[in-house]
Amino acid sequence: MRDSYDIVIVGGAIMGSAVAWFLTDLGFDGRILVVDRDLSFERSATATSTSCIRQQFSTELNVKISQFGAEFITNLRRFMGGDARVPEIGIRSFGYLYLAESNAFADDLRARAEVQQAAGAGTRLLIPDQIAEAYPFYALDDIVLGSINTRDEGYFDSMAVFEWLRRQASERGVEYVETEVVGMDVSGCRVQSVKLADGTRVACGQVINAGGPRAGLVAAMAGIDLPVEPRKRYSWVFKAERPLDRDLPLTIDPSGLHVRENGGGTYQAGGHFGDDPAVPFDDFDMDHGLWEAEVWPILAARIPQFEAIRLTHSWVGHYEMNTFDHNAVLGPHPEIGNFLFINGFSGHGLQQAPAMGRGLAEWLCFGRYRSLDLGAFHYDRLLTGAPQVERAVI
Repeated sequence: MRDSYDIVIVGGAIMGSAVAWFLTDLGFDGRILVVDRDLSFERSATATSTSCIRQQFSTELNVKISQFGAEFITNLRRFMGGDARVPEIGIRSFGYLYLAESNAFADDLRARAEVQQAAGAGTRLLIPDQIAEAYPFYALDDIVLGSINTRDEGYFDSMAVFEWLRRQASERGVEYVETEVVGMDVSGCRVQSVKLADGTRVACGQVINAGGPRAGLVAAMAGIDLPVEPRKRYSWVFKAERPLDRDLPLTIDPSGLHVRENGGGTYQAGGHFGDDPAVPFDDFDMDHGLWEAEVWPILAARIPQFEAIRLTHSWVGHYEMNTFDHNAVLGPHPEIGNFLFINGFSGHGLQQAPAMGRGLAEWLCFGRYRSLDLGAFHYDRLLTGAPQVERAVI
């Protein structure tokens, strides 16, 4: 490891690796260091996610961000220069199905659908009879409207995308090191260097906060307040005694629980219940009582065929929740100009990594966004109290 780098990226999971890869793809010829406390990424938000992508957002920009994500995923080998080692992957487009049990939420789905359709998404609104015709296994007595998009919306192999972003970045000269950034030296409105766990100081031209759920902690090292904190999310995989006769969309139940097709007669559910406080960074303890007390009853009530199911495994991951407006924070800090953010995705970061990584790389290489204008996500809005609220947060 050198004692000086043009860019130091704090966090090497999919966001940090996406920035690193796009920098190399745009021809950046400086030295790049990626620092992560655990290069196995076993408990990263990337590895513990539900591995899905959707276009059903409430803001046009987030729709377009995920549309590029779908383009990148389904053309991964082409984007990576035709490298024959890169797998051809696609999206298993079973869609997301939002279920509304109130007229107020139904109106919200209608408003979102207008935004999505105007941006080119294939969103369709379904009344209960239409839902029952397409998916006869649901109990719908309490449902007034549904919203679904089965085009470029569903499951994809997120770990394959992440692995190749990281692998190609490394092959192109990006250095990855397993250690922890524990401090930053700031003077003259710039981060001069980062301090590592062993006391080493590494000088940097730019530093990028890709700290995931730890992003608030990373920002605080530079004296910056960033309202991003870890929130616990549970996942359960179960096997059905009588599997459904067709793909199960990622169904967002009014209770907040979501469940989707997993393949081979297995399904994956996820969510949280009750209060949703910030948790310690190392809190991955499973509440084993939730399955029988909350999850199973909701599943069986919504899909009666799921009365006979068997839990196979479960885990806990963390959202990097932006408590200000549930949207990304991207780009440079207005005062410490060489400190840049790629944080706060509040549960939809995995699918946004290609567009966000590309955008930040463009900013670093050209001083502006050349593809999508991502200026709405800049830190300035936190200072002026002007949220860019994303309502479609699961």
